[in-house]
Amino acid sequence: MKTSDIFSYAVSAIRLRKLRAGLTTLGVVIGIAAIVALLSITQGLQTSISRQLQTGFATNTLIVSTGRGSFIGSPGAVTADSDFKLLANYTQLIDGIPGVSMSAAVVQKQGRINSSKGEELMLTMVGVDFAKYTSIYGSTFLADHGEIPLDPDNEAIVIGKLVADPSDNRTSLFAVGDAVDVIWTNTSTLPFRDKNYAGHITAVLKEIGGFGIGPSDFSIYIPILRAQTFFGTDECNTIIVQLDSDDGALIDSVTDAIEEAFSGEVSVTSSTAILSTISSIFATVELFLAGIAAISLLVAGIGIMNIMIVSLMERTREIGILKALGMKSRTVLLIFLSEALIIGLMGAVIGLASGWVLANIVTIAFRGGGFSPGGQGSQVATNVGGMSITPVLTPMVILGALAFGVLVSTVFALYPAWRASKLKPVEALRYE
Repeated sequence: MKTSDIFSYAVSAIRLRKLRAGLTTLGVVIGIAAIVALLSITQGLQTSISRQLQTGFATNTLIVSTGRGSFIGSPGAVTADSDFKLLANYTQLIDGIPGVSMSAAVVQKQGRINSSKGEELMLTMVGVDFAKYTSIYGSTFLADHGEIPLDPDNEAIVIGKLVADPSDNRTSLFAVGDAVDVIWTNTSTLPFRDKNYAGHITAVLKEIGGFGIGPSDFSIYIPILRAQTFFGTDECNTIIVQLDSDDGALIDSVTDAIEEAFSGEVSVTSSTAILSTISSIFATVELFLAGIAAISLLVAGIGIMNIMIVSLMERTREIGILKALGMKSRTVLLIFLSEALIIGLMGAVIGLASGWVLANIVTIAFRGGGFSPGGQGSQVATNVGGMSITPVLTPMVILGALAFGVLVSTVFALYPAWRASKLKPVEALRYE
């Protein structure tokens, strides 16, 4: 029997049992849709986070913070047996290391600001050298309105986009030229007391979109010398180090030199290392989610096996007639496997489309939930537009979904098909 005839017969058999074939296909559709939706959303989330991290990063930078092995998400964390403190003037030591272009100390505290409309916003106060910071983050630390003073006076304040417009609806609470008071609570002494930082806004930054590292939409920036005086400390949270290039060998050598210069009391983190870690985490998450979704496909496979066995019982006389007319056992086997293959392929295609639609519906439904950078600044993040996630459907997911759907259907149909092929014509014809 020709291959085309086998498939034609299988298609005819499916048409005669539309309801049963539809229910069997539905099991495959649900499993494939779950896999596609989960993986495309995860891939979209990874792409969005990587893009935002890359926005905040400069690939030729290192972040120096206190503590052995501390991560950039927790700057200032020190080891239990060390009282080492990172000071702003340590930039002079780092600048002398070969391969270092410049370094900039960053002093960071949590504060709040009151608008003329009576709204209180939680934000991060960041003390930096404006000239160095502009040079290091030249693609993100850019003024949308006003001008970033490279030689600022003591009252200059640069604010992030979402400080000026927390609702992101073009209704600015603060503008260039406004005089503002930023409140910082000094918790180093008892009782706690509030200190007011008075200044005037010289620039509003362009929207950055990154979070956690580098320039931020949720921060205000003040001259570092003024910050040291206001906060009453020479300590800094991190030191950003700009290298001559982003060559891997240079990054490693400068990292070793900095750690040696500080006797191992600091942690040096490269931007590329953080991105690599993020990618590794998402790869594990994708594998985990794919495993969960695959369980539903296995359940669908068992359903296919059951339905194929029932179909076998119903078609026993039909098989007996076909074999009595000379149809070979191999042809019967191929007919049943072809039915399963067609069902699996239809289920995979429909599941692929359904999963893509479902992923887009989910991301649209949850869009605007916001990403909270943590800490006190999370109150601001709640009020602003969330991180935009666009599902990503890669060729590997498409091919994998199609192959998995067909494979599961075919494998679970092997036993019923084998049983059908082994039926003896005489016994099959006598079957009631």
